[in-house]
Amino acid sequence: MSALGPRDVDAAYAVRFSGDPRFQPWRSAMWRVLVEGWFSRWIAEDAVVLDFGCGNGEFLNAVTAARRVGVDFRSSRARGLDAGVEFICSDDFLLPTIESGSVDVVFCSNLLEHLPDRETVVAFLGELRRVMRPEGRLLILGPNIRYTGNAYWDFFDHLIPFTHHTLREALATVSLEVETMVPRFLPYTTAGGRRFPLWLIRAYLRFPLAWRLFGAQFFCVSRLDDC
Repeated sequence: MSALGPRDVDAAYAVRFSGDPRFQPWRSAMWRVLVEGWFSRWIAEDAVVLDFGCGNGEFLNAVTAARRVGVDFRSSRARGLDAGVEFICSDDFLLPTIESGSVDVVFCSNLLEHLPDRETVVAFLGELRRVMRPEGRLLILGPNIRYTGNAYWDFFDHLIPFTHHTLREALATVSLEVETMVPRFLPYTTAGGRRFPLWLIRAYLRFPLAWRLFGAQFFCVSRLDDC
């Protein structure tokens, strides 16, 4: 899934994110706000949701759905998932245990830029397409180098530059059609342990004009183009 091994990633993240014990609870609370205020509109309560690159499970733990599945290449991430969330440890971009056409919503946050090359990106997107139901949706969140500028490369595991335009073309290679594209959505990163007040995050989600000033991550919803 990444050009770096689990120990390499953990070491890099130890430098990147705050060691303050209050940071992780804040991050979980932040994701609850994001899910409630934005992502939940694409997730029905009876849906099957898969989060590829689930990390500590902040997104899945905040989601209400019939089935929640997290995938990560670090087995230690299973400890962060709530009871009832399934976990798959995979160091590849294949999902052999997930049936074709069985997932309603696939979520992928800040992952594509970590893949080693464009061929891997295409193969990975093709695998996500395979597991999606005909009416399913793929939700992708990630840094947009057009708006992050050189700060995109401040992270050792960022390998491939993405803009909202290159993402659209990558999706087209596996016959996924863009339904919603927000070039500037969330600010770039919470690295360094920055903890914004939750009321401010709620307000930010309600005012898209602010996204144009502070947003440096794209958000994209795509679907099978033969729907």
